Amino acid sequence: MNSAPPGGWPTPRSLYIHVPFCRHRCGYCNFSVVAGRDDLQGRFLHAAETELASIDHPADVPLETVYLGGGTPTQLSMPRLERLIDSVRNRFQIADTVEFTVEANPEDITNVLLDMLVDTGVNRLSLGVQSFDNAKLRLLQRGHTGDQAIDSVRRACESIANVSIDLIFGTSGETIEQWNEELRIASTLPIRHISTYSLTYEKGTQFWSRRRSGELQEVPEDTDIAMYRQCRRRLQAAGFEHYEISSFARPSARSRHNSAYWNGQGWYAVGPGAARFVNGARHVNHRSPTTYIKRVLDGGDATIETEVISLDQHARELAAFGIRQIDGIDLNVLNERLGYDFASELQPIIESCFTHKLLQHHAGRIRLTPRGRLLADRVEMQILEWPENPK
Repeated sequence: MNSAPPGGWPTPRSLYIHVPFCRHRCGYCNFSVVAGRDDLQGRFLHAAETELASIDHPADVPLETVYLGGGTPTQLSMPRLERLIDSVRNRFQIADTVEFTVEANPEDITNVLLDMLVDTGVNRLSLGVQSFDNAKLRLLQRGHTGDQAIDSVRRACESIANVSIDLIFGTSGETIEQWNEELRIASTLPIRHISTYSLTYEKGTQFWSRRRSGELQEVPEDTDIAMYRQCRRRLQAAGFEHYEISSFARPSARSRHNSAYWNGQGWYAVGPGAARFVNGARHVNHRSPTTYIKRVLDGGDATIETEVISLDQHARELAAFGIRQIDGIDLNVLNERLGYDFASELQPIIESCFTHKLLQHHAGRIRLTPRGRLLADRVEMQILEWPENPK
């Protein structure tokens, strides 16, 4: 049984840190976050630094991407956020061409914060805009207005060239015309990346309960599809490349950090609920921020789940996440990377998806059709769940 690709598992060159603090928990959020517990910030920082120190990484291998997400990293006091960034730079060699991203909310953006981020080497900012429509922002329980979002984006772009925003569509009662106006506004801003997501109602969230009680209604499926198609049309017309199901970028501004995930290159991850992929194994930290802090400070380890990934499972994940990228996958390259003919095992799925017009050949690659992009989750699950023939 082959347990690793030829040449072994790649040394991770990416780091994710999950910062769990928020002003409040939005009704649709099911992430590992705590609201109103800024008193935990000092102990969290100590725990994160302890976990960073425990990472066994070659001193001469630089990190190529770093991502501080959450939660809201900028909910940390500024001295603590600066200390966390410095801890990363003191612990690892950082590539000169690093993509160093920090997530923030529009209401957090000040000139002082931006100056600090630039001074500490942050060169990419991801803003949780979600909407420019005030009524929709109130529904989503966001802490900013549309005008504040626009002002924050423009201000951020003056200091940090590479700014990304998130937008949500398909909220209760939303129309295609309203979504089209949001896309118009987004396309006028000097941003380099946009991630768009159809609202999902996750079990355990406030929105899940409100939908079950009838207070919130999902938009009709045909409306949701029309919104997604409109998103592709408007953003591509504005010069953005659609490079992954939910992701659009200006030329040369694709998220390198996310691409490391999608292409199975390995990554480290620190913080509550963080999942890392190192040396062919996936390790997941405890989701509870308070439990995470206690476990790390008491014993240095918050891992609650470890899964050794077989080569066949790795192959399936490469294909499943690869197919979500608009360029698709090159089966010959995949075979060479894995060291065996995985493409032959994948062939029944490919043929089935061709029959249902979900996949197509394009420039020597297999990629989703326009119909397949709407059903990408279905294609992904077919690849992941096909009866295994482990290698």
